[in-house]
Amino acid sequence: MKNLLLLFSLSTAIFLTSCEGDPGPPGPPGDPGINILGQVFEVTVDFTPGNGYSQLIQFPSNVEVFESDVVLVYLLEDVIPDPGGSIDVWSQLPQTFFVGNNTLLYSFDHTFLDVRLFLDGNFDLSTLGSNFTNDQTFRIAVVPSEFADANLSMSDLLDTINLEVTDIQSIGN
Repeated sequence: MKNLLLLFSLSTAIFLTSCEGDPGPPGPPGDPGINILGQVFEVTVDFTPGNGYSQLIQFPSNVEVFESDVVLVYLLEDVIPDPGGSIDVWSQLPQTFFVGNNTLLYSFDHTFLDVRLFLDGNFDLSTLGSNFTNDQTFRIAVVPSEFADANLSMSDLLDTINLEVTDIQSIGN
């Protein structure tokens, strides 16, 4: 019943505050907005004993990367047929595969200059078949981001959410 009364009150308030009549003249046009999109590129690499099962990929010169940007990497796992053309199936790294009783991990690390793709496992990687090491395609996405002002103390955080330290109970009390 309370929910019904609340819903009726809200709908009445919205109805009574709706605008009617001439909205007035339009204002001046605003500044053009900015369109910030992430950038994506793909690479195909081979992991071999000669490169330590690792590949360093420099960001292309047309992809600007800042220290605060987020970098995501995806492994092309499959290509499925479709009447309109094939569809790529991507899995986000890190990605774990179980090879017999062993564990294989595709992973990466990055700076604002490059991405290092690498294999890791709990076994001798030279025993892997070429289906895990050769012609591996990765999609690398750079998501524009900026550092947040995260210099909040606990008291600032509690003030933000209107709590007192005495309002917080420890687990088990």
